[in-house]
Amino acid sequence: MTRLRSRGSGGGAARRKARTSIEIEFTKFIERKIPTYEYLGDEALDIIESNAESVLQEIGVRFSDNQSALNLWKNAGADIKDDIVRIPKGLAKSLCATIPSKFFQKARNPERSVEIGGNSMVLAPVYGPPFIRTVEEGRRYATMSDFNKLVKLGYSSKWLHHSGGTVCEPTDVPVNKRHLDMLFAHMTLSDKPFMGSVTEPERAEDSVEMCKLLFGKNFVTENAVMTSLININSPLTFDSTMMGALEVYARNGQACIVSPFIVGGAMAPVSVTGTLTQVLAEALAGLAYSQLIRKGAPAIFGAFVSSIDMNSGAPTFGTPEASKILYGAGQLARRLNLPFRSGGSLCGSKLPDAQAGMETVNTLQAALLGGVNFMLHSCGWLEGGLVTSMEKFLIDADHLGSLHSMAAGVDISENAQAMDAIKEVGPGGHFLGCDHTQRNFKDSFWRSNIFDYKPFETWSEEGERDTVMLANNKIKETLSNYEKPPLDAGIEEALIEYISKKKALLPDSLV
Repeated sequence: MTRLRSRGSGGGAARRKARTSIEIEFTKFIERKIPTYEYLGDEALDIIESNAESVLQEIGVRFSDNQSALNLWKNAGADIKDDIVRIPKGLAKSLCATIPSKFFQKARNPERSVEIGGNSMVLAPVYGPPFIRTVEEGRRYATMSDFNKLVKLGYSSKWLHHSGGTVCEPTDVPVNKRHLDMLFAHMTLSDKPFMGSVTEPERAEDSVEMCKLLFGKNFVTENAVMTSLININSPLTFDSTMMGALEVYARNGQACIVSPFIVGGAMAPVSVTGTLTQVLAEALAGLAYSQLIRKGAPAIFGAFVSSIDMNSGAPTFGTPEASKILYGAGQLARRLNLPFRSGGSLCGSKLPDAQAGMETVNTLQAALLGGVNFMLHSCGWLEGGLVTSMEKFLIDADHLGSLHSMAAGVDISENAQAMDAIKEVGPGGHFLGCDHTQRNFKDSFWRSNIFDYKPFETWSEEGERDTVMLANNKIKETLSNYEKPPLDAGIEEALIEYISKKKALLPDSLV
């Protein structure tokens, strides 16, 4: 854990500043010391793998409007008919064998770099919602000001390891230019790792070029400095926009999360086994294609699956079926020796209420036990991903501390055995004042930084504030205390110049 303090200079002034300075704590990415939950047996996994290979060979996958992709697949040995690629059994898996089982994504502050894969778990915030919800204003379209606030909140969070990507869609900036502003926010308002743009191949190119200004061209050539989300149009369709972005990133050695985007019952079968078969087939095809672009390019096996309410047609989250699919997908990823992405603070609720809390915790716990290495949407998700809630962002980010505690396992050191305490207290005593308690109480229990643990009378006197109101107060406090991480002025000026020139060349566009 790293602590950053602002420092003054000179005697009493320095001491006074130290007493009033804001301390920001950062926690290293999670390194699991607990086993993963192996939900499916070998027979089930063998069936799913065999069926996925049959899907790739007999049904195939569509690469829409991408002749270069079809040519690469043909040269690799696939059967091409129109834009359908049929992949012989074993080919996709053999291509995926060159993907690193784990890799580091470098941050501009080296202490914030994260390892993705193996026993690690990296927590990144919500991604993609066009709407914002706050206590003061309710639900409305998101703006760039909201985006900047969320990046600041993410940077200030002790438990978030990653700044994320599109933490909300800033709808007050033209679609073809907003990626520049979003990247600039991640690069300057935080020093944690971040994600690149995928909405057009040219925007992926901008992301790479801006990273070269931030990190240096040679550093970007030799290191993964971005992780980007490449969604598959389920069922079994790879569009030219997403694949074009994947091509840019893979060619430049940057990591891609290749992830089916599935609502079970609508975009995949209603059964867990059938959905896992489709998830594996789609992920294999996309991951293998990244290796056709550049052998050894880092990539992550992604699985984003929700079920569907058969009465309303709305996606549902935090259900047993979604957890079963997450567990199974994690096992399939580990069989392939690949990093795994899934999970998040997923919920279908319209408000950060009891429904949101229960659905969120169900998914977070499944992600921890299911071996997720990169958890996107780990805080802030609301209303099926349509909304980023400022208050839920803080509530979820706070709760991520409990995942760190669970992942650490149980300490069995001599101190943790506490035999000295048991002997000191003896029959009929209490442990509140014993030496062992005094030495260990500060770090023994995880404690929320938002929840209210006060007696009823105190809580009542303070206004009977619920968790959302407490989070709202914490947002104001955090933003008031926010201090921008240092960045070389020349680098920031170069980024501003790049953005200005790029925007000047582009007429505003809504797509």
